[in-house]
Amino acid sequence: MLEQPIYALDDPLALRALIAAHGWALLVSDGGPVVSHLPIMPDPANPGAAVVGHLAREDAELHGLGKQPVVIVVQGPHGYVSPTVYGAGPYVPTWNFVTVHLHGTPEVLGPEETYEVLSDTVDHFEAGRPEPFRMSTVEGYVRRLAPAVTAFRLVPARVVGKTKLSQDKPAEIVERVIRAFDGTNPALAQVMRR
Repeated sequence: MLEQPIYALDDPLALRALIAAHGWALLVSDGGPVVSHLPIMPDPANPGAAVVGHLAREDAELHGLGKQPVVIVVQGPHGYVSPTVYGAGPYVPTWNFVTVHLHGTPEVLGPEETYEVLSDTVDHFEAGRPEPFRMSTVEGYVRRLAPAVTAFRLVPARVVGKTKLSQDKPAEIVERVIRAFDGTNPALAQVMRR
């Protein structure tokens, strides 16, 4: 991803918030490449952009998980920006987005830590529900399934975060883009307001 200082997202708390809010990620490794979608969450044991996650054991083997570097892509709010919104010009269409790429070699976790990652992941995604499901209610069943799952921890060696949110445009144009997203993409409008 093209790194430009104007769009850099490097604040550890902002990165962690992005990961916490957008836990359906993309794992990419060499050897094909190999690509998997998987749930991740901020690593409770490490600050910043460190994550834990899990995937099917067969997928982990295809990735060579723990044996080679990978990239985890976390995609936040994003949306197409038509030049008609600008009310000035000349401009061309573009895309506003928030994303982070986490580069590094994951640490594959053992059985007990895998169970903890599974339980923590469920707690993380159930947190907003009125009556959250708890893995402890089906612990025996989960422990039978757990050997088919590989959990991992990634403390990234390199983090590339980007918030391309019309920062290069005059304030009145940015406001027009925000208003356009208010009706079509409120999550992106909210991020732009911040």
